Amino acid sequence: MKKFIIHSTYLVLLSTLLFSCKKYLDNNTEGKIPPSQFFKTADDAKQSVVAIYAKMRKWEMLAFAYVILQDITSDQSIKGGTQGDASFINDYDRFAFTSTEGQINDYWIGRYQLINLCNQAISNIPGITMDEALKARLVAEAKFARATFYFDLVRAYGDVPMPTSVDNAASAALIRTPKDQVYAQIVKDLQDAVQVLPDAYTGAEIGRATKGAARGYLAKVFMYQKQWDKVLEQTSAIISSGRYSLEPDFYQLFRIPHENGVESIFEVQCFAVAGNADLSNSQYSQVQGVAGTNGFGWGFNAPSDSLARAFDAAGDTIRKRVTILYRGQVTQDGDLIEGTTAMEGVTVPRYNGKSYVPRSRQVPGVNEGAEQNVRKMRYAEILLIDAEAKINKGDVPGAAASLKLVRDRVKLPYIAAPTLQQIWNERCLELAMEEDRFFDLVRTDQATTVLGPLGYKANKNNVFPVPQTVIDVTNGVIKQNPGY
Repeated sequence: MKKFIIHSTYLVLLSTLLFSCKKYLDNNTEGKIPPSQFFKTADDAKQSVVAIYAKMRKWEMLAFAYVILQDITSDQSIKGGTQGDASFINDYDRFAFTSTEGQINDYWIGRYQLINLCNQAISNIPGITMDEALKARLVAEAKFARATFYFDLVRAYGDVPMPTSVDNAASAALIRTPKDQVYAQIVKDLQDAVQVLPDAYTGAEIGRATKGAARGYLAKVFMYQKQWDKVLEQTSAIISSGRYSLEPDFYQLFRIPHENGVESIFEVQCFAVAGNADLSNSQYSQVQGVAGTNGFGWGFNAPSDSLARAFDAAGDTIRKRVTILYRGQVTQDGDLIEGTTAMEGVTVPRYNGKSYVPRSRQVPGVNEGAEQNVRKMRYAEILLIDAEAKINKGDVPGAAASLKLVRDRVKLPYIAAPTLQQIWNERCLELAMEEDRFFDLVRTDQATTVLGPLGYKANKNNVFPVPQTVIDVTNGVIKQNPGY
């Protein structure tokens, strides 16, 4: 079943003003075909979409920039690592980062590289003579992917340039499109995808974007916009489809044998080929994995004391033990977490248990944990989105029912009349260390209260600075966000 991403020849990225730096144009391809010779056949169309999926797991998408901007800026995690190692990460813990810091640039560049790939596919596949149903599906997959990348960008930076085709790339690169228009495009792409994408795949194609994945992202986007009726339209369709359920064992949910399982809405597909680091290029697990003695990673993005206290306050022992791996703990797979004797920022060294890959699954000669998929959306989140929408619509019993399913799995008591805050708290614990918390705090207007003591400033740190390189390459046409 795993994986549909295979050895492939990727298209050369076309140069646009926004992406004129060499780093953007370096697609790290195994073989390169001039654009004039590409997009001629059905195989070209298929390979162009495979390229999008393959690039989802690269450094800028899943490693430092991803976990730093989306996790370490929250109250749930801290830098971790040893004293002085990658000290720049501390600037994100205390909101002291600037527009020239590398992760700000990587986050932006990585997503626009992929948007460019999506736009190439969306613009060129329709002109290829091939099976019409397959053609439509491939375009829908590219639109789904583009929507997720713009969703990242609009949450991170606010107004952003929004190229949507090969033809408008150069002109759109010089304009920060208002975020409401970006959200409108995201919704349109996802709605188009819902109309075409299949409910499921079989065999080697399992892991590609499905109708449920597009609906799931639509529900989340509508949640950000507080369009609760539209949220419920999507969550109801997902829940009533009968295609998804909760993995009974919260620990096994994050292990490799259970990838693309009953709870999976969408995952970035990763794999390991022994001795081939170029193909085994996901470093998501590696950057967070246990460092030091008998380790298998670098030890960054450590769960915070604040997160541990939140689990304890809720009596949530099951999710805490899975999410936080303390030094001296033995996992269900029998690994003793030895790690380092000291970790910056905490008294007892600890690591992200959700990114943990057991020693028995480590593959020699590649990045540690490269085989582990990255969970981007799970059915549990759909239930919590559904509960939040129902609370906002006054359907307290309905919200309680969805919340109950999530809490039953981890043996927490039923809440008959949940409040909005209790649902937010449940998101905090269920989705902890899954790169959701910072955006969630901003969305729910909790960021100033929760993150203010860490250095967060209202009306500034709700978004990140536009990379200075972008401002420079556009000769100041692209303006900086306020406060930076």
